[in-house]
Amino acid sequence: MNNFDTIVIGGGLIGASVAYGLSRSGQRVAMFDEGDNAIRAARGNFGLIWVQGKGVNSPAYAAWTRKSAQQWPDFSKELTELTGIDLAFEQNGGFDFCLNNDEYTSRQALMEKMAADSSGEFSFEMLNNHELKKILPEVGPSVTGASFSKLDGHINPLLLLKALHKAFKQLGGMVLSEAVVDLNYADKTFKVNTNSQTHESGKVVLAAGFSNKTLAPKVGLSVPVYPQRGEILVTEKIKPFLRHPTGLVRQTHEGGLMLGDSHEDVGFDEGTNMNEIQQIAKRAIAIFPCLENVKMIRAWGSLRVLTKDGLPIYDHSNSCPGAYAFSSHSGVTLSTVHALDIASCIARDDLLPSSLTCFSAKRFDV
Repeated sequence: MNNFDTIVIGGGLIGASVAYGLSRSGQRVAMFDEGDNAIRAARGNFGLIWVQGKGVNSPAYAAWTRKSAQQWPDFSKELTELTGIDLAFEQNGGFDFCLNNDEYTSRQALMEKMAADSSGEFSFEMLNNHELKKILPEVGPSVTGASFSKLDGHINPLLLLKALHKAFKQLGGMVLSEAVVDLNYADKTFKVNTNSQTHESGKVVLAAGFSNKTLAPKVGLSVPVYPQRGEILVTEKIKPFLRHPTGLVRQTHEGGLMLGDSHEDVGFDEGTNMNEIQQIAKRAIAIFPCLENVKMIRAWGSLRVLTKDGLPIYDHSNSCPGAYAFSSHSGVTLSTVHALDIASCIARDDLLPSSLTCFSAKRFDV
């Protein structure tokens, strides 16, 4: 079969979420996935379902993020029941720590702005060190306080990706492990070319990360993105002590700790930097002094797919109807709206929701 209702180019968290949602809607779907040959953002994902701080200057993005977070419990249950894969999903609230009074004051102002812009849909708490230690006794004296959002949670991102692929195939979707070398549109049909075959469809979804930048102009779209490296440290497994995800440290179900949150403009270099590793470890130990003698067993770098304003791109083509392009660095948090809301629009041949108009790449044509 070389003919499909929709072809999704990109098998990462965004592409797999949309492809699963389309199959869920009864579409005949093919998903191109280069596998580990691709620059996978998913392999470096911290696994957070994160609401606090997202969209502080974009109420539309904040609302989109909240909606996705609220859909996560049912979505996780659905995927687990369908695939038998436990996603290690928890959503009992998350903390973002402040190590001095200036950080605490700035954080409180940011959270207050988000709450004010949400028309009552977003709530938070600010806790000082004394209040925080009642919940997290291991917090160190260097921590001034933290913000808390009950919508925040976490998940194993690799198990999520595995579950999306498995669910997609169980519903009849086809995964094609080939690189797309060309894409064109004529007579209301998209032709997706690899080195060996041509596949046709009535719709095409570009969710190919950095490759979107070169594929999008072929269907009248633009996806201006650039790489930003983030590094993650992983420790040995230790006795569970952290039941809540945080912006810098989270403990997995297996007991190991993930430490992260670097932001490096180094092009397409996926390596690591000892100075960044030291800074990540130093801040983690300041927050939780009990980690000082815990062994680090590995570290790696991975690339975020970013736009210059940090917001996602959701676009459809006027010149090639049926072509869509998506890009976001919040593949875990937004998986539910990609699978449920976005995929439903595509399956119905609808334009994207008006609430997403502000995320068109046309905003950069100024």
